[in-house]
Amino acid sequence: MMERSGTIDRKTKETQINVKLDLDGSGLPDISTGVPFFDHMMTLFTMHGFFDLFIKASGDLEIDFHHTIEDTGLVLGDALNQALGERKGIKRYGYSSTPMDETLATVSIDLSNRPFLVYNVPSIQTGAGKFDIQLASEFFRALATRGGMTLHINVDYGENEHHILEAIFKATGRALGQAVSLDERVAGVRSTKGTI
Repeated sequence: MMERSGTIDRKTKETQINVKLDLDGSGLPDISTGVPFFDHMMTLFTMHGFFDLFIKASGDLEIDFHHTIEDTGLVLGDALNQALGERKGIKRYGYSSTPMDETLATVSIDLSNRPFLVYNVPSIQTGAGKFDIQLASEFFRALATRGGMTLHINVDYGENEHHILEAIFKATGRALGQAVSLDERVAGVRSTKGTI
């Protein structure tokens, strides 16, 4: 089986980010972004998706977390796109409904090369420090755009922001792990058009 991995380096005046993603890993994270809560979320994403993921990011955190979080999403999306290649043989669709205590997050993914994000979460007071629910939406929008995925994230209920974010990142990892998995019944790409 050919290696399905992507390695991307990106440097701007605001951030410097290196990502290596192995789709056929075992859930091994090596994450360092300078934002401990985000590192925790990305570790959950990695473990639940059964990826091997290396992220080394540095950015202008003295201003805020936005540039680092969004740019990490862009670079991870590029690495995902590189790892998928022509997207042959993948299941393409992934779904996970994942609880975390009082919260239930549902994530649906289509690796369609038609980027789109739906992000419906409860409106609550922030409790995860500077990393909040809306900052997470910037990460997922960047990931969906560069990764070529339609991504629907829906949280119908939840009270604790940490629980909501944890359920979202776990569910996204699980859904993406399913979508990128190979299906021997898929000879080319899973599309009536013959291309994705």
